Amino acid sequence: MATRRRIVAGNWKMNLDRAGAVALAQGVATGAHSCGDCNLILCPPSIYLEAVASALELANGVAPSGVALGGQNLHDQPKGAFTGEIAPAMLVDIGCTFCIVGHSERRTLFGETDSIVNTKAKAVLAAGLTPIICVGETLEEREQGRTAAVVTEQISGSLAGLSAVDLATSIIAYEPVWAIGTGKVATPEQAQEVHALIRQQLAELTDAATASQVVIQYGGSVKPDNAGVLASQPDIDGALVGGASLKADDFLAIAEQFAHAS
Repeated sequence: MATRRRIVAGNWKMNLDRAGAVALAQGVATGAHSCGDCNLILCPPSIYLEAVASALELANGVAPSGVALGGQNLHDQPKGAFTGEIAPAMLVDIGCTFCIVGHSERRTLFGETDSIVNTKAKAVLAAGLTPIICVGETLEEREQGRTAAVVTEQISGSLAGLSAVDLATSIIAYEPVWAIGTGKVATPEQAQEVHALIRQQLAELTDAATASQVVIQYGGSVKPDNAGVLASQPDIDGALVGGASLKADDFLAIAEQFAHAS
């Protein structure tokens, strides 16, 4: 297996209040030393980005603890009459170095297509941020035996026009929709099968060397008690964590298992 970065990101979604967000960020920062070479990213609600940046003591996007800050979403335009939206430069200005795009909740609830995700991914990269590009199938699609076809189509559409350099610096997150927030989790073998498929497709889009560099995270009810076996899979390089990221101890425990996985 190629040596790739281990990256665990916490997607806080629409949770917490300001005090809770600050306390959680401080808790993660305090315990980050236990996570070794595993990189940590916190993605709070946009209204709390500045508070979390302050709690992490970010300076030019870098915190003493090494914990990075990310957005949950953004608009693809640099500025303009887009009420309620967030420009890429705004995320950069506040200290973000990452941004999630194409999360299944954005695709399902807000109608984001692969084309929209692609445009947003390009905007993230143009701003100097690293995109976390999400893909994954629904339960119905899996039961119909369409997982490979669905994920392949999402990868093709979401990554269209990205260069090998862009892809090498991007993160792909495989999140089976049926496992997000449900308590269900893909078996390690199921997850590895899709991760390997994604890496093969990346190789076809670019080359094997580039594909071997891309970090592919797993997301979908990741918890401390299943993170270790997921981390042991050859193509699972980290996790995009939802509910378990709202408790510092659980989030750190997940990251520790990725840090120590062989």
